[in-house]
Amino acid sequence: MSGTERASPGSPDSASEPVVASGSGSGPVKPSAAGSARSLADDLRRRDDDQLAALLLARPDLVHPVPADLGVLATRATTNASVTRALDRLDIGTLQVLEALAALPEPARRRDLTRGLPGMSTAYLKTTLARLRAEALLWGPDDELHLVRMVRQAFGDYPAGLGPAMAPGRRGVAAYAKDPDLVQRTLADAPPEAVEAIEKLTWQRPVGRLDNADRVVTIDTAVTAVEWLLARHLLEPLDESTVVLPREVALALRGGVLLPDVQPGPPPVAGRAERDPTLVDATAGQQAYRFVRAVDDLLQAWSLAPPPVLRAGGLGVRELARTATALDLDEAQTAVVVETAYAAGLLAADGEVAETWCPTPEYDVWLTRPTGEQWALLAVAWLATTRTAALTNGRDAAGVRTNVLSRDLDRPGAPDARRATLEALAAQRPGVFPDPADLAALQQWRRPRRQTPLRLLVSAATLPEAEQLGVTGLGALASHGRALLDAPVSDDSSAEARASARMPGRASVPEPVVAALSPLLPTPLDHVLLQADLTAVAPGPLEPGLAAELALLADVESTGGATVYRFGEASIRRALDAGYSATDVLATLGRHSRTTVPQPLSYLVTDVARRHGAVRVGVASAYVRCDDPAMVAAMLVDRRLAGLRLSRLADTVLASQAAPDEVLAGLREAGLAPSAETPDGTVVIRRPQSRRTPPRPRPPHLSADPPPPSTALIAASVRALRAGEHAAAHRPEALFEGDGSGRLGRSTTGETLDALHAALEGGSRVWIGYADPTGTTTERVVEPLRLDGGFLTAYDLRTAEVRTFTVARITAVAPVAAEA
Repeated sequence: MSGTERASPGSPDSASEPVVASGSGSGPVKPSAAGSARSLADDLRRRDDDQLAALLLARPDLVHPVPADLGVLATRATTNASVTRALDRLDIGTLQVLEALAALPEPARRRDLTRGLPGMSTAYLKTTLARLRAEALLWGPDDELHLVRMVRQAFGDYPAGLGPAMAPGRRGVAAYAKDPDLVQRTLADAPPEAVEAIEKLTWQRPVGRLDNADRVVTIDTAVTAVEWLLARHLLEPLDESTVVLPREVALALRGGVLLPDVQPGPPPVAGRAERDPTLVDATAGQQAYRFVRAVDDLLQAWSLAPPPVLRAGGLGVRELARTATALDLDEAQTAVVVETAYAAGLLAADGEVAETWCPTPEYDVWLTRPTGEQWALLAVAWLATTRTAALTNGRDAAGVRTNVLSRDLDRPGAPDARRATLEALAAQRPGVFPDPADLAALQQWRRPRRQTPLRLLVSAATLPEAEQLGVTGLGALASHGRALLDAPVSDDSSAEARASARMPGRASVPEPVVAALSPLLPTPLDHVLLQADLTAVAPGPLEPGLAAELALLADVESTGGATVYRFGEASIRRALDAGYSATDVLATLGRHSRTTVPQPLSYLVTDVARRHGAVRVGVASAYVRCDDPAMVAAMLVDRRLAGLRLSRLADTVLASQAAPDEVLAGLREAGLAPSAETPDGTVVIRRPQSRRTPPRPRPPHLSADPPPPSTALIAASVRALRAGEHAAAHRPEALFEGDGSGRLGRSTTGETLDALHAALEGGSRVWIGYADPTGTTTERVVEPLRLDGGFLTAYDLRTAEVRTFTVARITAVAPVAAEA
């Protein structure tokens, strides 16, 4: 390698002092030619509007808030936080180019970069450098490449494993800089231990420690291998106990190569198996239907018997296990169902004193939608949610288990990891099931700086979760899964997104997803097959009305390709308590069965109905009435009923100090079939009562990165940056005196928000009155760009700046009359 290098031994910033690196022997880089950019700010000023817009789109954090001018933009683009975000989005190949640049002199030259990275083609380097310039991580022409200082520091003290350049201050090292072949000639006479020691430092960290730090070493006094190297300046001391391999020596040993193993392209992803795409879609369609039914079953069950919210938040371990048994899923799969329903806004805490988890009112809206739309709403929520169900499978560092629905499951990086995994699947041919190890390697190449243990966990969990939801089938991405990835990501600040957050059950869903999935969903059946063993077999999914009736009359025994329901005394009694008669039960079964009602089932229904209501329970605290004195006498001596503290009032009436519900439950546990009645003797029909929470918005999406800016915000930001670069004389002329100037009245908060939303959606200008902290109100014309979280982001035409206004301080809003 050749050129100049700024560094001082041991300095963390390798751009502090000029030194010369060894290489081909060419002289130092010439100073910048006249007319070239002298700084990043100068470089930004030479860019056109499209290039500035591309920068703001690639690095959204630069827009929040909008910089006052291009100098401020350059300063912000070089801060540690902004540079770190930009580097986190780069792949290994691009990062290796940056690391090589950090190891080269400042300014670097592309031809030196080409020599130092022989595994990268000229075309690849040209494309990569263009991208780095566009993202303001690098500036300058090919013969004067300047790396942003924070980018250089991101690669540490020794980028590419190279130590500091020492030729100017060390005469012995300067000889190696002039003649790189001298290094090999000198090592030809070295002892084997010295060769081994210097080879270890050549491609690894170039720093080592001395055992004997107090000796003055010369060629005549050298005893150990390290002393031999020090005496010949192949190693140099950094301090009393540390030695370093000079950059000039390392480059000579490397043959001028900066990085030996470069990866300009992604690693190959081998297909473990290839399925018929039609079979993949069919399997995924069945899984999608099962997932929708699982969510429905969950919310139906929790609407009747809502589980309590733990004091620390979340769902208890026992409740999760009980729910998993009811859904016929394992606990990990149940956690995915619960968290997806929560992310979709269909489930929330009810906020009562004894807080429980209940369906929201949006669940009832969701039930009215076609199955394809129901699934699409769930899938979109799963793909975008920061909730990480996979964390419920283990324990944290303190050994505490993370509960489902707890606040600790939010991880801002989860959506990006989930989408990246699915995009790797989408890159394969339809029907190809790739090797998970190859997918992990691809993820490592695409975002190496973000491969944290959490991201690896989310990426690994994405595949089984996608299979459970029906996004994939047999391991391959289904057609509706591809449509899901292609669907545009909505802007959370848009009016549609705000409405969807408030009313998630009514949210719009991507039409291509529904169109791709709907033909794959099974057709619901309107019949079952009654068996003589008191079971009913549903050979496929049932229509919602029939499924609800059967859930009341029988209990689910097994699920799968067909669902088996079992009839028993408890299930028949449940129907009778809900107001069914024996005739109603048998008529319902006969109407929906392709087989005749078996005699054993008919006997069971009539027998339970005959005994149902023979004992009546009313309010005394509670009383028990029965027309059979013998049965009343038996209840008095039954030890199982001792806790009810029964006492005889008459031959057919007993009194109890327990509440009626406790008496009903106790008598049923004793094998009786009581029914409740009112004081006038009317039988009380107890239908299951569905619980709902008050209206709840969808859980917010947490994000470690700022939201992507809209096209309007980028355009206004570029315009504001241009205006900030001009003197006051170049600012827009004062606006005309129109309606509202000096005559704006007061408006309510609701009127203000309505007017701002209308202007935002129509792209129109408005007058606003704005009160400063002292209470002084000024009036200005603005173009609203974003309205979110109580703040208005707008382009102020009087100052030619993008500003943020507090909505609470906006006293009035009026349209600009000239635009009417």
